[in-house]
Amino acid sequence: MQQQFTEWLKNHGVEFSDVTGLISVLGLIVLISLVVHLILHRVVLRFVENRARKSEKLWKRSLFENKLFNRFALMIQGIIIYIQAGLWLTPDSVVLNWVQTLSILWIQLFALLTIFSFLDALYLMGQRKTETRALPLKGIFQSIKIVSVLIIGIFVISILVGKSPLLILSGLGAMTAVVMLVFKDPILGLVAGIQLSANNMLEVGDWLEMPEFGADGDVIEIALTTVKVRNWDKTITTVPTYALISNSFKNWRGMIEAGGRRIKRSVLIDSTSVEFMSDEVIQRLNHSKLLAPYLQQKLEEVNQYNKENGLDMSFRINGRRLTNLGTFRAYLLSYLKSHPQIHQELTLMVRQLEASANGIPLEVYVFTKTTEWAAYEGIQSDIFDHIFAVLPEFGLRVHQTPTGHDVRSLALPKQESGEKRGFIDSESRQNKSS
Repeated sequence: MQQQFTEWLKNHGVEFSDVTGLISVLGLIVLISLVVHLILHRVVLRFVENRARKSEKLWKRSLFENKLFNRFALMIQGIIIYIQAGLWLTPDSVVLNWVQTLSILWIQLFALLTIFSFLDALYLMGQRKTETRALPLKGIFQSIKIVSVLIIGIFVISILVGKSPLLILSGLGAMTAVVMLVFKDPILGLVAGIQLSANNMLEVGDWLEMPEFGADGDVIEIALTTVKVRNWDKTITTVPTYALISNSFKNWRGMIEAGGRRIKRSVLIDSTSVEFMSDEVIQRLNHSKLLAPYLQQKLEEVNQYNKENGLDMSFRINGRRLTNLGTFRAYLLSYLKSHPQIHQELTLMVRQLEASANGIPLEVYVFTKTTEWAAYEGIQSDIFDHIFAVLPEFGLRVHQTPTGHDVRSLALPKQESGEKRGFIDSESRQNKSS
């Protein structure tokens, strides 16, 4: 083709050397490439861009946003340059070899970038769809990118050294141990990502708690080798993906899906304040709307039992009686069952734990209707505010370790009596002297 082009120029009176002819052919190749570039980028891609922006389909917008068409157009331009070089340059030309080699490298580079854009578009579409958001797509696509880079890298090396790719692959077989060592973390991360997805153990948006890594917050990204967690103090903790398989972690997703967050907190009752209730106290507490049904039922049951067994109730250890602690526990259970922010379909109980030197633990075990942190803390605080305020009505006291104020209160009467005794002694001495 180059000779025909040269003869055509000679027939039109244009005389030049081989160098001039070569430059003219290369200029023609560049000119045609520029024309193709303008047609593709100024006409075709602008048309595609307008259609993509107006389209309501997610896949069209995703493909364009990740520059898939731009990179594909540049790959096509490399193919056109390669074809032109074969048409315009002589087969024995050194320039032909150089131009085609550079064209192949160009094509492979933008083919790799096109694959990257396609994977990024798939990831973007996956993140915008609820069905695929839970899958570890980022880790899978990163693995595909690494494999693509390795394959393209082998082809590039084979072109530069002039050897077959199979020969290079056979040479890499001896380096398998080295490759496994270098890519240990990506391989472990890929396997861990597949296990996390297959077993539905973790997904973006879950509340992850992993104390050994200092992670306690929302999962914002699951990548090939790392999982990023935004902690509640807004710091970012990076956890190796394979650590989620080899170590244990707590996923709070079940709490969110259940629609209730657990309150499990105890109030310590002073054991010396626990006693049988007198008739006066029972009469007073009977005015409580929440407690009246319990007292009525319990009193009937106790009186019937004592009457059937003919017990002498003048002695306090005989028969059955109501205690202030048991009555308070019944009141608290009734209070929680009527609370508008407590989930009634999940576990709800008030239980007494084993007594210790710190008193008698009375534990509240319920679930709130909301899982939102601030609202949950507010509900929990309101419940225990009420508990502390209502305890004296039952004659109960909260156990509290003596403080410095308590010690000073005990020492103050002694100090006052000492001052008074000193005043009496001085006055008696004055009387004797007189």
